[in-house]
Amino acid sequence: MLPARRIPGLRDDGGWDVPPQLNMAQQCLSQPAGQVAIIELSQGARRDVTYGELNRLTDGIARVLSARVQPGDRVGVLLSQSGWCAAAHLALWKIGAISVPLFKLFQHDALAARIGDAGAQIVLTDDEGAALLAGLAQPIMVEGIAPSDVPVPFVQAGPDDPAVLIYTSGTTGSAKGALHGHRVLTGHLPGVSISHNHLRQGDCLWTPADWAWIGGLFDVLMPGLALGVPVVAAPLDKFTPEACADVIARGGVRNVFFPPTALRMLKAADVAIPGLRSVASGGEPLGAEMLAWGRRGFGLTINEFYGQTECNMVASSCAEDFPVRPGCIGKPVPGHEVAVIDQDGQPTDQEGDVAIRRGSASMLLEYWSRPEETAQKFRGDWLITGDRGVREGEYLRFVGRDDDVITSAGYRIGPAEIEDCLLTHPAVATVGVVGKPDKLRTEIVKAYVVLKPGAEASGSELQDWVKDRLARYSYPREVAFLDALPMTVTGKVIRKELKALAAGEGRT
Repeated sequence: MLPARRIPGLRDDGGWDVPPQLNMAQQCLSQPAGQVAIIELSQGARRDVTYGELNRLTDGIARVLSARVQPGDRVGVLLSQSGWCAAAHLALWKIGAISVPLFKLFQHDALAARIGDAGAQIVLTDDEGAALLAGLAQPIMVEGIAPSDVPVPFVQAGPDDPAVLIYTSGTTGSAKGALHGHRVLTGHLPGVSISHNHLRQGDCLWTPADWAWIGGLFDVLMPGLALGVPVVAAPLDKFTPEACADVIARGGVRNVFFPPTALRMLKAADVAIPGLRSVASGGEPLGAEMLAWGRRGFGLTINEFYGQTECNMVASSCAEDFPVRPGCIGKPVPGHEVAVIDQDGQPTDQEGDVAIRRGSASMLLEYWSRPEETAQKFRGDWLITGDRGVREGEYLRFVGRDDDVITSAGYRIGPAEIEDCLLTHPAVATVGVVGKPDKLRTEIVKAYVVLKPGAEASGSELQDWVKDRLARYSYPREVAFLDALPMTVTGKVIRKELKALAAGEGRT
């Protein structure tokens, strides 16, 4: 476990600080009225939104919705990073409704699938979002709602009352709605603070990740509001190293959550961004090469954390407290019991399933309208993440997704280690490794590689690179070069598409 100290979200005895009555909106709106809550950056301008203003925005929206929305109704939120986006979620929670975060880069079918599955009749949005909806739901333009000086009372909610329905990114299958209760914010507080070397006065948070995802909404925005740490809202048309550096400088950012894709872009440009106190990342393993570059580019050690939409922020590194170990996702965060278990549901010191014991405050209530899949997610008291790992003392080493682990000639091979090795080659920008069906070996290791602009490398050169550094049985027997890898909108490699590509290929 991490060193004992006062950690937000936990009582002094280490249990969850979850009272019988709990409304997330109240958690996020309790700081002094004059304190800065959100720093909006747009078109070269900066505007500070205080907690007082955020309360008024929230009450204005809540007042309009109260006549049309009942507790338990699902309402979409299709807004970019802004004070209005925060207020939309807070207003829905305040009146007991369930917010459904939606992403503006979704096309019609993706929006239709989520809005239809959630049964959302209304979506809080703006002109841009209304055009995307195209009749899928009734849009309500939040920017036309007048702030209210008359407070709307907080609905008396319990920690397990539904509050937010967040859809998974669909990395390995169709997107599912993870329904969370009002306790989900409390469940994120310890890991968010720890992943930023313990958030403190003077810090300022930002992420380029959209607030439609759990990584933006609950790894940055809502914890920042609850803890009184200013959050920068800076919607970027396109993430570039130059735009990133500009946001950090103008917003006075001290703490960043970078998705792995953003880190890879910064590393490829070999930029230096000084002045940050912490950088956290999660979603994919970083590996030794990325950690080494982070020390050069940021002048600090990147803290890798672990979780998923169903149960997030359950393990983390914390360079301030203990050495960060490459290939490991840190140590279990206090409050969350994380283990590697076998098929019988017993902890094992061998490779097994990464699992989280029931009781984690950030754990989902259920998959929306999918009782069978909810039941399949658990093995006894353990939520099965679908990831494979190994315990190394207090550390958790990530091996790969259960359905990503490659079985070749009797060996079980995790793709992350091979990808990390290939990323150390000077010509490689990014890579995805999957198993390709093979009659002789069951599967062979196949690497799909994107080279850096202007760089050259042959397949045999990359094969030898891995052979010389890892086990001889784990090198990629086939290497293919692509212009780009298939990615989710959150920047994760869509391995199912690479697997389909590999399965459809003949042996070369």
